Amino acid sequence: MPSKECYATSIFIILCLLVDIGLSDVEILCPSECICLSQTQVLCNSGGLRSIPLTLLPVTVEHLSLTRNNFSVIKSDAFAGLKHLRKLHLDGNNISTIKPFAFRGLPRLKELSIQQTPLTTVPRFSFAGLQNISSIILSHNKIVQVESYAFAGTTNLKTIVLTNNPIIKLESNAFSGLISVERLCFPSGIRIIEPDAFSGLDTVEHLKLSFMDLPGVDASTFRGLINIGVFSIQESDLGIIESEAFEGVTNIKVLNFINNKIDSILGMNISQDHNIGTLKLYGNHILEIPRSETLNIVVHKLIIKSNHFPCNCQVKNLLEGPLVNGSISEFLSENYCISPLDMNGRLMSYLDFDSIIKCQEDVTKESLETARDTAGGLLRELSCYILFLLYFYL
Repeated sequence: MPSKECYATSIFIILCLLVDIGLSDVEILCPSECICLSQTQVLCNSGGLRSIPLTLLPVTVEHLSLTRNNFSVIKSDAFAGLKHLRKLHLDGNNISTIKPFAFRGLPRLKELSIQQTPLTTVPRFSFAGLQNISSIILSHNKIVQVESYAFAGTTNLKTIVLTNNPIIKLESNAFSGLISVERLCFPSGIRIIEPDAFSGLDTVEHLKLSFMDLPGVDASTFRGLINIGVFSIQESDLGIIESEAFEGVTNIKVLNFINNKIDSILGMNISQDHNIGTLKLYGNHILEIPRSETLNIVVHKLIIKSNHFPCNCQVKNLLEGPLVNGSISEFLSENYCISPLDMNGRLMSYLDFDSIIKCQEDVTKESLETARDTAGGLLRELSCYILFLLYFYL
């Protein structure tokens, strides 16, 4: 009669066989164009896919790469059901359209990359609802437009990269709903910033706008920016800066204007309510001297260095304004002349202030003479008009 040990051994062997049979019968779902390294990692690169094989993918996938395929549209809920997905790469596809809520139903997605595609527009709500996403990389595409509310609801997004795209316009509310973004990288060449383009963009660690070509900066350009760590505007043509250019901007730790060309500063109103820590103007070429009475700058720290100003008869007005920051000699030794030609590129400390004073006197005299001549001309025209009326009506 078999012993208890024999029974136990037999039962163990039978169970092992059953497990082996069960495992052999259960195959991991995997599209034929893909390589499933495991139930959590699937590579579908260069597979010639014309659509996303959602029903054939293991629902446990965490890292999915669909690069260099041929699908052109990402439909709404295109990846619904892949609740464990953390990384999704769609680079090198023929993507031209992303439907609203295309990535809905991916509660654990952290990293999304769409690069090297013919995509021209980031549509409304295309990335909406990605509540736990950390980074969205959209560089090296053909994007010319980011529509309003494209990122609505992506409250934990840390990084958006839009570099190397031909974007020329930032639309109103394009980044509304983004909270606590650490880095927002824009491409060069922006020409239009619509009113409230940054409205709803709250708490950004680093915001950089460079190589722009703007006709001007008015009261609506940066309105809505709140709680920014470093805000840099650099290597750009800023046109005319209006006096209320920073209306609606509050709590900026560092505001940088670096190496820009500025046609004119009509005024600059930065009060205590704006709560700007450091304002730095460095390496800018300013074509007209701003009038001191139009500048109201209240910041914790003001840095004005290596800028180029016209060294003309109006320079005295500049030296009486807040940009000097308390020390005329330091200001003159750290900034340069842009004109006249013989002073271009030289430190302002080389200025001949006796000539400047004489120049101002001449300008004042000329202005008075011009005003007198204009008044005389108007008086003569008025006299002729009165004589004309008298001649015909008397």
